[in-house]
Amino acid sequence: MDWQKGLARLVHSIEGGFDRLKYRLGSRQNGHNPVMIMPYLGFGSNEFIELKGRVIEDTGVQPSRETDGIWHNLLNMYRRFESDEVPFAQIEARFGGVEIKVDADDEGFFQVDIELDQPLDAEQSWQHVELELLKPESSEKRWIRADGKVLVVSPQAEFGVISDLDDTVLFTGVNRPLKMMRTVLLNNARTRSPFKGVADFYSALQLGFYGNGRNPLFYVSSSPWNMYDLLQEFFHIHEIPVGPIFLRDWGFERQSMLAVNNRQYKLEAICNILEKLPDLNFILIGDSGEEDAEIYTEIIQSYPGRILAAYIRSVRRDLERENEINQLSEKAGEFGSGLMYAADTQVMEEHAAQQGWIRSSPISEPIE
Repeated sequence: MDWQKGLARLVHSIEGGFDRLKYRLGSRQNGHNPVMIMPYLGFGSNEFIELKGRVIEDTGVQPSRETDGIWHNLLNMYRRFESDEVPFAQIEARFGGVEIKVDADDEGFFQVDIELDQPLDAEQSWQHVELELLKPESSEKRWIRADGKVLVVSPQAEFGVISDLDDTVLFTGVNRPLKMMRTVLLNNARTRSPFKGVADFYSALQLGFYGNGRNPLFYVSSSPWNMYDLLQEFFHIHEIPVGPIFLRDWGFERQSMLAVNNRQYKLEAICNILEKLPDLNFILIGDSGEEDAEIYTEIIQSYPGRILAAYIRSVRRDLERENEINQLSEKAGEFGSGLMYAADTQVMEEHAAQQGWIRSSPISEPIE
C-alpha cells in the first residue's frame, strides 16, 4: 500500500540521519575504532565488472584457531555484529585506467560497476580493483585503501555453479533454531564442518569435463554480511573453491517495513548473475531445509534451457517434503531441466559425471 511505502521511506530517512549524526558525534568524542574498507569478491566478464563492499570500523575480529574455546568464538561473533558501519562514505575505485567515485549507503554498503571497453587478459581469472576511502577523511592522516578482487568469467567456461551455503556446503541446522544458534555462535571456521565430499565435488565442477578450471562458482546465502570473513576463512581451511558470495543486509528496505524475504532475495541474487552472464548455463545446488527447491524451479521456468540441473541435498527426514520436491522435479522436467533430490554429495557427483559435466575432483587453485 502507498501509505506503507511512504512510512517505510520516512523511517529509512530518519534511520539514515540518525546513523550520520551518531557517526559524527562519535568522531568528535574520538570514540571510533580505525576505519577499514571490506571488499567482497566480485565478478565480471569481458564487458563489465561488479564489486560490492562495505566501509566499517575495525573491531579486531581474530583469525580462528583450533584451540579457541567457545567464549573466544562468542566474542569474535559479537565483534562481527557489533562493528559499526560508516554511513555515506565515498570510495574511489581504480581499474584498468578507469577511475570512478561511488557513495556508500546509510549502512556503509557500496557497489562498483564498471563497463569495459576492451577484453581482459583471458589467462588471468582474478582481476584486482584498487579502492581508496575519500570521505570521511582519516583522522590519523593516513590513506585507507583496500584491494578488491573480481572473478572474470572466461569465454572458455563450460558452465557456472550457483550454490546455497547453510546446510548445503556446511552444517548449520537452519530448521532447528537452538542447534543453529549454538553452531553459529560457539564455533569458528575451523570447528564448523563441511558436508562430506563437498570440496572434491565443487573442485570437480570448477574444473569441468575438460579440466581447464574456468567454471565459476557463486554462493548465495541468506546469512548476513557480518559472516563474510568467517565464510571466506572456512573456504580456505577446508579447500573449497572460492567464488563471489552474496549475503544479505538484515536491515529495513526503503519500500517495505520488513526486510526482503529469503525467497525474494535469493531469486533476485540468482537472476542478477544469470542476466549478467547470458551466454553461460548453470548448475544450481541447494538443500531441502528451506525453499531452495521452489526457488530453483522458478528459475528453471524463467530461464528455460539455461539450467543444466538443480541438486537438492536432503537434510530433513520428512516424507511430505520429499513428495513436494518430487512434484517440483516433474515441473522442472517440463522445461527441460532436472531437479534431483539427493541423499548426499556422492549422488550429485555421480550424476554430474554421468552427464559428462565433470571428470575428477582435485583441489582448486587459490586467488592470485
